[in-house]
Amino acid sequence: MSVKTVFLTGPTASGKTALAVTLAKHFGGEVISADSMQIYKGIHIASAAPDAAEMAGVPHHLLEFLEATDTFSVADYVQKARVCIKDVDARGRLPIVAGGTGLYIRALAENLVFSEEKADPALRTALEKQFDQVGGEAMLAALAAFDSETAARLHAADRRRIIRAFEVYTLTGKTMTEQNRLSRMGETLVRPLLLGITFRDREQLYRRIDARVEQMLANGLLAEAKAAFDRTGGGAFQAIGHKELFGYFRGECSLEEAVEMIKRQTRRYAKRQLTWLRREEQLHWLYADEQDVTAEAIRLTEKFLKEETS
Repeated sequence: MSVKTVFLTGPTASGKTALAVTLAKHFGGEVISADSMQIYKGIHIASAAPDAAEMAGVPHHLLEFLEATDTFSVADYVQKARVCIKDVDARGRLPIVAGGTGLYIRALAENLVFSEEKADPALRTALEKQFDQVGGEAMLAALAAFDSETAARLHAADRRRIIRAFEVYTLTGKTMTEQNRLSRMGETLVRPLLLGITFRDREQLYRRIDARVEQMLANGLLAEAKAAFDRTGGGAFQAIGHKELFGYFRGECSLEEAVEMIKRQTRRYAKRQLTWLRREEQLHWLYADEQDVTAEAIRLTEKFLKEETS
């Protein structure tokens, strides 16, 4: 039997954290993060990870458990999140998956199960060199020879995905098309309700983003970013809110310019999140500037929980 799971997503600064906690308190749930930045240690402020006061006693999972140098794929996320969902359900609690990383949400809600693949940096480098030498059209034509379906949906300029299709086939002997098909044949663990929170008036969202950045600075973002800069020399892992300040630490810009860059990059990130999430046909959108999103989220969740589980 599948586990009824509520998914709450939306762009950054839309109010996901507060709404997730409200739903968890109302329905006896626990929150499982679906944020690709909040999984890392050392960027608590920059990633807007909830603190103890914001969690309000509600158990949260998959927060700040990785070092910045650790690699973590969507397959890794799905594996850990599925374990969390099973554990929360076994305790008689409602799993609430909350976050703005669309790929995490989709993979988990669609019950995708990924095969184990070993990375091969040498292969990746060789494929990148080949792409740069022969061009996208030639690589796409070569891909079509063994995976016509994947080649048909990719553009010649999509360097990353073309290279990935060659990489998967070389490492596993299976085409990307076959891998995608197999990923949907795993255990149907999750029966999802997808809720998305945003603002009809995009400028309201942008004002919230600007206000959040100012609050981050008041909460100690500068010191957090400086500690990360001192650890890494400004290289390696860089989160929005840190990398812009690294320029300030190097003397490349003023603090005011760095702060404006943080706001601008965060707004752009929110736009990318919305573009991704708009593709999710099953998503129920809640507009915080037009309706009582808490009441509507509770209503939709109550209806969902009353439905018979197949």
